[in-house]
Amino acid sequence: MNRRNTLKNLMMASVGMVALPAWANEWSSDQIALPSIFTSAEQEILAAVVDTIIPAGDTIGALSVGTDKFLQRLLADCYEPEIQENIKAQLNALTASAQEIYKQPYADCGQFERQSVLLPRSTSDNIAQKDFFDLIKGETIRGFRTSKEVLMKYYDYKVAPGHFYGCIDINS
Repeated sequence: MNRRNTLKNLMMASVGMVALPAWANEWSSDQIALPSIFTSAEQEILAAVVDTIIPAGDTIGALSVGTDKFLQRLLADCYEPEIQENIKAQLNALTASAQEIYKQPYADCGQFERQSVLLPRSTSDNIAQKDFFDLIKGETIRGFRTSKEVLMKYYDYKVAPGHFYGCIDINS
């Protein structure tokens, strides 16, 4: 047992805990830049795809709960480089298709125009396009359904259901 190291670590942790409130005052997740495997243009296209799959209407949409950021992190951390490269290629192909058909980038197109470019990939004979569509659609739905806002507002999710009654009399 090394008491000096333990005491030194305890003191450093205490100083860190004292400095933490000053450092973490009024911060939000938007202020923290996360490293991404996508370029800013690809991030914009991915956000447009997410918004196409679950658009905002009378209720919240996928973009308003941060599903696009969830997908960026998920794809960067949990998928192989081959899949990541296919996703990047397909995102760029979406913009190329939109540019060819509507003379504007995919992210600048309206909802109907984006759907008309994206939906043919769901029944495509090209395996890369079909895999892209199936993966992005499935993960977008999962990211949306498991977001805090959706769980709390629409599924009435409770972290610890029920109530704990500590000191109660028991009749025996």
